[in-house]
Amino acid sequence: MTKILILSDTHSTLDSRLKKHIETSDFVWHAGDIGKISVIDEIEAIKPVVAVHGNIDDHIIKAEYPKNQIFKLNGKKIVITHIAGYPNRYNQKAIKLIKKEQPDIFICGHSHILKIIFDRNLNHLHINPGACGKHGFHKLQTAVKLEITTSGEIKNCEIIELKR
Repeated sequence: MTKILILSDTHSTLDSRLKKHIETSDFVWHAGDIGKISVIDEIEAIKPVVAVHGNIDDHIIKAEYPKNQIFKLNGKKIVITHIAGYPNRYNQKAIKLIKKEQPDIFICGHSHILKIIFDRNLNHLHINPGACGKHGFHKLQTAVKLEITTSGEIKNCEIIELKR
């Protein structure tokens, strides 16, 4: 069983309250708007990170992290990007990416709005973990934690909410 912590929109700040969640995960996936490379360095000092850059990220982050990450874990195909929308409201680039890659799990950020939805039309689990940083309009800082079994079953999906 692999434990994953999914973050987005840290906007240069890693809240110290997330550290216990990082420590109890096997990997951290970051869906962009990292803000400062030091945020990733801080996470990587604890656990491995898979990340994409977002629209606020500078050339240093863009040189290190791509626009999209596409990989498999325990038989599940995962696609991570920053700007995409959500089921029935995806932008054209996201629709093209989803149709080409056919992920089991599609992760994005940008909106600062947490959404976990199974997209029946495009046949994948859509996850936007919301924003775990302190900048933006959101009232709660959020993240998502889940487990993927060795047989590819997604279990124990948990929403993490932190008061600002």
